[in-house]
Amino acid sequence: MFNKRTGEVMTQQLINWGVDHIYGMPGDSINELIDDLRKRQDEIEFIQVRHEETGALSAAAYAKLTGKIGVTAAIAGPGAVHLLNGLYDAKADSAPVLAIVGQVHSEEVGTGAFQEINLERMFDDVAVFNRRAETEAQLPDLLDQAIKEAYAHKGVSVLIVPDDLFAAKQKDEVRLTSGDYYRPEIFPAQTQLNEARQLIEKAEKPIILAGQGTRNAPNELIDFAEAIKAPIIMSLLAKGVIPDNHPYCLGQHGQIGTKPAYHAMKETDLLILVGTQFPYRDFLPDDVTAIQIDNKPENLGKYYPIDVGLAGDSKETLAALAKLVSPVEKRDYLEYYQEKMNDWRIAVQEEKRSTENPLHAPQVMYELEKHMEPGAIVSGDVGNVTVWLTRFLHLVNQKFVLSGWLATMGSGLPGAIAAQKAYPDKQVIGVSGDGGFSMVMHDFVTAVKYDLPIKMIVLNNSKIGMIKYEQEQMGHLNYATNLGEVDFAKFAEACGGEGYRIESYEELSTKMKQAFVSEKPVLIDVVIEDQAPLPGKIDYQSAVNFSKYIVKEFFETGNLDLPDMKKALKRLT
Repeated sequence: MFNKRTGEVMTQQLINWGVDHIYGMPGDSINELIDDLRKRQDEIEFIQVRHEETGALSAAAYAKLTGKIGVTAAIAGPGAVHLLNGLYDAKADSAPVLAIVGQVHSEEVGTGAFQEINLERMFDDVAVFNRRAETEAQLPDLLDQAIKEAYAHKGVSVLIVPDDLFAAKQKDEVRLTSGDYYRPEIFPAQTQLNEARQLIEKAEKPIILAGQGTRNAPNELIDFAEAIKAPIIMSLLAKGVIPDNHPYCLGQHGQIGTKPAYHAMKETDLLILVGTQFPYRDFLPDDVTAIQIDNKPENLGKYYPIDVGLAGDSKETLAALAKLVSPVEKRDYLEYYQEKMNDWRIAVQEEKRSTENPLHAPQVMYELEKHMEPGAIVSGDVGNVTVWLTRFLHLVNQKFVLSGWLATMGSGLPGAIAAQKAYPDKQVIGVSGDGGFSMVMHDFVTAVKYDLPIKMIVLNNSKIGMIKYEQEQMGHLNYATNLGEVDFAKFAEACGGEGYRIESYEELSTKMKQAFVSEKPVLIDVVIEDQAPLPGKIDYQSAVNFSKYIVKEFFETGNLDLPDMKKALKRLT
């Protein structure tokens, strides 16, 4: 380390930590580090994005998919500001991310220099580690600590570095810290396991609500459910953990969920929360006995009152419970909702297999299923597209990634870019609405530049569809939700990729087939008819408010497409 540039030392540290790529944009306050990364580009690649938000969202998606730290870099001032959305996404979904952020030269800090902002204050809320280096001697230790804390807290670490410190030479001194992270093993106390066993064996209608904390425990989750004969509801972030067609799976819950999940949850007498911080309290039962498993003790009982908290990793805890409880041979509650779920799947399949024009999103999901490969990664966006993906795209052995708690539009493309970097030999599919995609569409060029053969599907209804529906659900008339028409296929071609525009059912199969044969980045622009993403169960207040919208629309325009409205309501009642 003696007499080496600090940027050179930090580059080696990142390599030692297993970092093989960084998302970012070069610029004045990190150019010294960029030069050191350039010299080691065979070992650590700098992915030049067109906007720092894409870089941060990609780093977050990479961390969600792999469990490894995602790394992004930006300059001071505007570059740092652009990172925030992606960093908040990582914070919200508990993804370990490191942001290396440049700052003005050391002697200019605090003087109001060009592009200087108070970065420490700006990142204070989003970061579990937020430090600015004042000397080059601090930086190796600060970098190690930043990575450790990102892993330990499953959150965002921000390391702020005046650019001159990257170029400063290190002296021959002993570093204070080591570059290793030791993951703790957490397991519940036996007394708590016994208490949980008693509640499970007493229950007649137990149900499991599983979250992203079960991603590494799919077999244990299924074994436990089979042992106690309990149906499983998956949170949005847990989609793909077990097959959507598994006999114990009732699909997702909440506004994006299924009707069987809604009613089974309403009827349960024991709620077992596993690796989830499900935020929608209105969709959880009142006054029901509850058990929660989470590897963060501070999360136990945080969003729902529980009777027993099991502080432990889901994999080991579920395996222990499955062995501890007395196996159940038969449970009427489970069988009843398995029948209801089969009926739901049949109804969904009928809608997906429609041959009608104009096209609707469920038809696109059905066609997409024909082209998905085993082990594929699907990156979803936020909006109506979230409903179509979770409710109509059945995953069997594919991975799924999206922005969960923050629910930020524009996450689909960055997630696809990250997925292809994480799994270069896997098929990667991104699915966005036109609203979400247009927020980050500039970075389709990034996929082209780095030869990432992603297949990006844009469901194009020329509207911000979810917002339109939310306005209607609140009883308001639509305002500022129309986007205007864009031919995204031509845009893809202008970027150097391939573009296919699908405008009718007759084109759907042929053009989708052509798109998936390609080995280049492809954008599939599917023109769809606007369709309300009605929830699995329509509550009374939503129905009342929607009725208000219908009446207002009639008086304002004189138009009321009652047949179409009846068809939509019949589908889910």
